Amino acid sequence: MAMGVGMSEEGMRPVTELSRTEAVAEWADLVQAVLAANQAYHRDDAPTISDADYDRMKRRLAALEAAFPDIEATMNQQSPTSMVGAAPADGFGKVAHRLRMLSLENAFSDEEVTEFDERVRRFLGLTDAVAYTAEPKIDGLSLSLRYEAGRLVQAATRGDGELGENVTENARTIRDIPQSLTNAPAVLEVRGEVYMSHADFSALNQRQAAAEEKTFANPRNAAAGSLRQLDASITASRPLRFFAYAWGEVSDPLATTQAAAIARLNTLGFQTNPLTMLCAGPEEMLAHYRRIENQRATLGYDIDGVVYKVNDLALQARLGFRSSTPRWAIAHKFPAELAWTELLGIDIQVGRTGALSPVARLQPVTVGGVVVSNATLHNENYIAGRDSKGNVIRDGKDIRVGDWVQVYRAGDVIPKVADVDLDRRKIGAEPYVFPQVCPECGSPAHREAGDSVRRCTGGLICPAQAVERLKHFVSRNAFDIEGLGAKQVELFFKDTLLPVKTPADIFTLAARDAANPLQKLKNRDGFGDVSTAKLFAAIEAKRTIPLDRLLFSLGIRHVGEVAAGLLARHYSTWSAFEAAITHATPGSPEWADLTAIDGVGAVMAQSLVEAFQNPAERAAMDALVAELQVQPVVARGAVDSPVAGKTVVFTGTLEKMTRAEAKARAEALGAKVAGSVSAKTDLVVAGPGAGSKAKDAERLGVELIDEDSWLRLIGE
Repeated sequence: MAMGVGMSEEGMRPVTELSRTEAVAEWADLVQAVLAANQAYHRDDAPTISDADYDRMKRRLAALEAAFPDIEATMNQQSPTSMVGAAPADGFGKVAHRLRMLSLENAFSDEEVTEFDERVRRFLGLTDAVAYTAEPKIDGLSLSLRYEAGRLVQAATRGDGELGENVTENARTIRDIPQSLTNAPAVLEVRGEVYMSHADFSALNQRQAAAEEKTFANPRNAAAGSLRQLDASITASRPLRFFAYAWGEVSDPLATTQAAAIARLNTLGFQTNPLTMLCAGPEEMLAHYRRIENQRATLGYDIDGVVYKVNDLALQARLGFRSSTPRWAIAHKFPAELAWTELLGIDIQVGRTGALSPVARLQPVTVGGVVVSNATLHNENYIAGRDSKGNVIRDGKDIRVGDWVQVYRAGDVIPKVADVDLDRRKIGAEPYVFPQVCPECGSPAHREAGDSVRRCTGGLICPAQAVERLKHFVSRNAFDIEGLGAKQVELFFKDTLLPVKTPADIFTLAARDAANPLQKLKNRDGFGDVSTAKLFAAIEAKRTIPLDRLLFSLGIRHVGEVAAGLLARHYSTWSAFEAAITHATPGSPEWADLTAIDGVGAVMAQSLVEAFQNPAERAAMDALVAELQVQPVVARGAVDSPVAGKTVVFTGTLEKMTRAEAKARAEALGAKVAGSVSAKTDLVVAGPGAGSKAKDAERLGVELIDEDSWLRLIGE
């Protein structure tokens, strides 16, 4: 991975010190890590990392995307930073949430909390203070309770935010959840957290051990496992509790402020957290954070931070949502833990983009309740004691095999090495020499000027890159072929009878097996009639694929899930996309149209063009698409919106709302907001001070209106 450490109070190197290449390499690795953590935590109730680490990982992704717009991953529903939880597990009925259950943006320092307040006021165009509520963030399992005419009719887990598991009968057994309400809105969806107290958790584990049954690792796992029992009587025997802290669909407003709405839920019979407090601004928010942090050990239940929410619900409505997080709330997380251990060796891993990533092999050590044996060393600069720009870090201390190193788990599945203890360095320890050739294929490994990431130049001839690309192709947010995961990809890649070297080979697998006169797949170790039939059926089912998932699956550098979504919504069809990128060269109309997409820069555009101009890459894409039915993608938005599907550019100074608010409102109505004017722009909204973009609109004959006309157009 490429994330550096040691340059801030928490040991994390600022993203502004990363080169573009380094940032993209780190982002690509983090994508896979967050998807794996999502499934382990939300679907399997078997997290491999702590909540604090998981949240830090998503925060790091968001920071990378903000600093490097080419990899921005915050506005597309399929982005790792915009994913909420994971798909529901089998065994329960599925429930579609009327309003999505979103996750929260995270802060890890006082400065980030202050920045959150500044963003809120800047978005709203306010100079006066904004009031916030502050409440403990419960470490449990999110649950949504739907009441109709005062009766509990449905309970559902969060799942992936859009689709959860129906656990209604289990929820009825929890004593903190009312079965009926009086004086409540006709429709009320109450949201909160199912948890287990420390005392109840200890007693449960004692009973489990006495019965020679499985004990639980922590209260969160115990609560999640108990709520998701197929037998509700087992759930009833478990001491689950519930705190209400939010609401979803509601037929009548609960109140006009967050604080009053929570108080209303309490009067309806729900347990709400008594430590919830109304704060006048960042200073009071941080002071309450300290109070809660000091009480953490004595609360009797697990928390992992403090949640701040804008108190005024009208302001919440104006702030709205990103793809997976509200703009009006943030979770201030508690800090990570550190530990010292011995560095046993350094391995080099080659990623799908050719990046050579050094990984520390450690003497196993427990950090934050998890045994750690591997950690990222980021890149060769970091090992040598320098940042990506060559500046000294860690006081210039390099890292050598045999050193005692400080490890922290602050946001990734693979932890970080933060520091070195020179007093314990062994006599004769040699500086680490970073390889100049790829350890997998022997091709030269080059570094571009100014970059700290060294990349294999072998391309598709490098087996490591080819395998990693195939793993990416079948990953969850790409083709997600059931029965064809990373392990199976490695097996088929090495296979001599049914080799899979390119994505297209996957879709010819069944035909090649049928024509194979030697040994059928169903007769080989690890397969059988049923598993082989299921695999072929799963592959066949994915011949029809939406354009955005196809584009993401290709693994083109700088094109993540967000970029894939932006491109898919802009071009809609594969034929339109393919024709545009084939003819896009700097200065051409296709290039201007491509780079005008808000969120698509010159670096991403060049990466797309290079991929299509590479003969091997292009041949692989053409062979793949020939096997598929690619579904068009259209922009999401209100069907009756007058701007749905239109491309809009804002320029000049807007006086009735901020630029950010105008952009968010336009996108919510289904418009595509571009950063520059082209022949495909439908509308330019110009405020005072409009410059070249207004002139471009006049030159190209694009409709030009002022802010008041825009507000009338969208009905505001």
